[in-house]
Amino acid sequence: MFRYLNKRQWILILVTILFIIAAYFILPVSLPLIIAFITALFLNPAVRLLQYKFRIQRKLSVIIVYISFLILLSIAGTFLVTRAVTQIASFVDNAPMYVSQIETFFSEWEKDTSRFKEQFPPQVVKEIETSIQTNFAQFKQSLSQKSNIMDIAGFISSIPNYLVSFLVYLIALFLFMLEMPRLKSKAYDHMTTKTAEKVRFMNSRLSYVVFGFLKAQFLVSIVIFVVTLIGLLIISPNVAIIMSLIIWMVDFVPIIGSIAILGPWAVYMFLIGDFYMGTQLAILAVVLLAIRRTVEPKVMGRHIGLSPLATLIAMYIGLKLFGILGFFIGPLIVIAFNSAKEAGIIKLNLKI
Repeated sequence: MFRYLNKRQWILILVTILFIIAAYFILPVSLPLIIAFITALFLNPAVRLLQYKFRIQRKLSVIIVYISFLILLSIAGTFLVTRAVTQIASFVDNAPMYVSQIETFFSEWEKDTSRFKEQFPPQVVKEIETSIQTNFAQFKQSLSQKSNIMDIAGFISSIPNYLVSFLVYLIALFLFMLEMPRLKSKAYDHMTTKTAEKVRFMNSRLSYVVFGFLKAQFLVSIVIFVVTLIGLLIISPNVAIIMSLIIWMVDFVPIIGSIAILGPWAVYMFLIGDFYMGTQLAILAVVLLAIRRTVEPKVMGRHIGLSPLATLIAMYIGLKLFGILGFFIGPLIVIAFNSAKEAGIIKLNLKI
């Protein structure tokens, strides 16, 4: 088999192997640069819009888009941090009341179980109580082991590294946005005219599809926000708007979504004895999960050119292979493959 390979094919194989080896060692430490490059690709259409439609120079267009992006990032970050600190402070202030409510619930539960235990032999009751106490002690021990002071110290010591990575991300993003035309030109210089045309077609197709992908995510999130707001106006009007905004933002996290907020909220209401509100919150969580899982593949399939089934399969496989980010990476890989096939870069004509 290998003797039929020509020199060019051997070079491609060796380059591919070297690229994979280099990527294995370099990619983990290059994450801020990779994210900056991807962000620059997403922001580049806005730069081109200012450049060609409004006749603004490239550098000035980059500065305008970059500053706008920083302002949006700062507003979002400030809002999230402020809301998080406010909620934590409120929780700390109301902690005694929460503990009192939970103690009341457990005391009532203990009275009910005392009446229930009278129906069983003492030996059976003793075995059950011993088992519950043992499991609870093991849970407390494992919890204390996972939340020791060394973990907290390790997190605090890693904060400077995160700040440096974020600073590198911001600087690299600005430089990538400035150098994007030159980087594209350099990449095309290493291609033949035919290959360059195919890559340009694939690039335009990917830009259109990625924009459709983001548009689809936004449309689904709007549906989630409206349903959440209506549901919470019925369940808990006092915090409906604030909690709807928080759930709307958290819902962008793949797979977890609104369950991360509504789940613990419903469990807490069950613990303090408010079964009616807890049931309402649980039903709302199930409804939002059903909307996300049924509407998202259809909307995304319509805007990115994939069937709902292909979109769902790509999301699931991407999740299993790449974790949470695979929820987005999976469809993008399928889109890139289809775009390369349409451009003629990948040619498959298999028949059995």
